[in-house]
Amino acid sequence: MKIAIIPARGGSKRLPGKNIKLLGDKPLIAWTIEAAIKSNVFDHVFVSTDSEEIASVSKDYGAKVPFLRPAELSSDTATTNDVVTHLISWFEKEYSQEVSNICILQPTSPLRNAEHITDAFDEMKTKYAKAIVSVCELEYPIQFCNQLGVDGSMAGFIEPNDVKRTQDLDPIYRLNGAIYIFDRSYVNRMNELYSIGTFAYIMDSKSSIDIDTKDDFNLAEYYNLYK
Repeated sequence: MKIAIIPARGGSKRLPGKNIKLLGDKPLIAWTIEAAIKSNVFDHVFVSTDSEEIASVSKDYGAKVPFLRPAELSSDTATTNDVVTHLISWFEKEYSQEVSNICILQPTSPLRNAEHITDAFDEMKTKYAKAIVSVCELEYPIQFCNQLGVDGSMAGFIEPNDVKRTQDLDPIYRLNGAIYIFDRSYVNRMNELYSIGTFAYIMDSKSSIDIDTKDDFNLAEYYNLYK
């Protein structure tokens, strides 16, 4: 069984109500639900939430929300690993079936689409991977980044060997939060995900937008309008 899990807490300090805020003609979370369903990869698409409102919207767009998260999984300290472990444990007991693959799809990545999901699964098969994690190229060279001294000194800020033109530097990638696929063995030990057997699925920067602030949301609206 292949299971999609869309984690969506009701609380958001920097952008209140973001998961059900309208992006274009539908709530933010609906973009991810529809992409998951359209991919035809999953046996079940679940939303894990502590919010009645998010649950209602999610069901309207075709996701399953069998329960609201317990309080201990709804705090700022609850981890994705905790949420996944809880849902998979419930599922295997409820359905009497073992899960083969889990895919976490963050609702804050609305421009990740069904094709991205199917491509990532195809890569998992091709590489006989235990896990696939989506990344995109870092927008700015990490060689040009560093901490500052307390007095603002830039002594040693850039290593002499890194003083190059941007185009002469090797690309560096970052997690974009859009897609995490892994086999059943990683349940309750997601901290071990970045190890042998895990491969990157590379996405473009536009599709990799991750909404955390109002500016992020505005950018996603712009990209959606002019895609």
